[in-house]
Amino acid sequence: MNLVIDDPPAVAAAARSSCSLEDYLALPDHSMDGRIAEARARLGATTLILGHHYQRDEVIRFADATGDSYKLSKIGAETGAKYLVFCGVHFMAESADVLGHDGQQVILPDLSAGCSMADMAEISQVEACWEALEHVGLADETVPLTYMNSTAAIKAFCGEHGGLVCTSSNAGAAFQWAFARGKRILFLPDQHLGRNTGFAMGIPLNKMVVWDPWGLQGGQTKQSLAASRVLLWKGHCAVHQRFLPSHVDQVRAKYPGIQVIVHPECRFEVCQKSDALGSTERLIALVEQAPAGQMFAIGTEIHLVNRMAKRFAGQDKKIITLDDTGCLCTTMYRISPQHLAWALENLVEGRVMNRIQVRPSVKRWAKVALDRMLEVG
Repeated sequence: MNLVIDDPPAVAAAARSSCSLEDYLALPDHSMDGRIAEARARLGATTLILGHHYQRDEVIRFADATGDSYKLSKIGAETGAKYLVFCGVHFMAESADVLGHDGQQVILPDLSAGCSMADMAEISQVEACWEALEHVGLADETVPLTYMNSTAAIKAFCGEHGGLVCTSSNAGAAFQWAFARGKRILFLPDQHLGRNTGFAMGIPLNKMVVWDPWGLQGGQTKQSLAASRVLLWKGHCAVHQRFLPSHVDQVRAKYPGIQVIVHPECRFEVCQKSDALGSTERLIALVEQAPAGQMFAIGTEIHLVNRMAKRFAGQDKKIITLDDTGCLCTTMYRISPQHLAWALENLVEGRVMNRIQVRPSVKRWAKVALDRMLEVG
């Protein structure tokens, strides 16, 4: 149903929204503030703006809910909003569409906002991997698990082949679930989260081998595959892989007593040197629970680190980034105030732009994999 516009301010907004996206992008960020607020007010309860933790401040301050990808998708599905405007990246909007109820429409303000990690595992490559495992007689004893940071097609593949989806918070529980059902795990697409999770469970590093989708038989022999407990897909987060063990050494030398906390998407060597690791929500909780006067170096995306530094400064808690050269999620950064204004003003006119729709067959199996995740908590 199109929204009815019958007053002068709304007519003005409608006239503006008829401009192309390129016209919006030519305008400065601050000029979008009033337009976003006006469009948001007119849309009311029909629309929910979801903002991921790594989103830039100029956008996330308009979010109705903030959090990680799964939390935001779950929040959206539990509301009566017809439109979910997801200020995140493509795989997040896909997850929101998979979990959303009938009639909900998910909008990604900029279709170029992707995820380099998710892009490192294409469905054709995963299918080829599984065929190779079948060829050497190992597929039947292997359970595929995928991180939330993957495409809907990869989630569906795991659902259809007896596996599930996990988050960085419940990866350990997901590993336990999988080992109760098979001898080994194929973990997609982040090798670092998989390695850090497996090692924390007591799996030796030499029992976790990397599957290179560009190599013959993943760059592994039949013997190495058969001896493995975890097959780690050769993928990573460009943001978190930039943190190095030397960064931990440097901050400890400069700030004696500092607590180093990092995301488990960081390299194994970095996680081993840290005081604690956890999801974005867990990192926030660690700072919340810390006593006044504590100092933290945090290894995760710079927008979240800077936001936390401002939030907790009044509690006498000092927060710095683990790498002072800064590390932002460039694909997340593509969503700008201009993109958000364009999407919202088009909604005011009754036009749904950049809708993300997962094919029914893919949605079905992706939902199975996500529902199984609920079994592990």
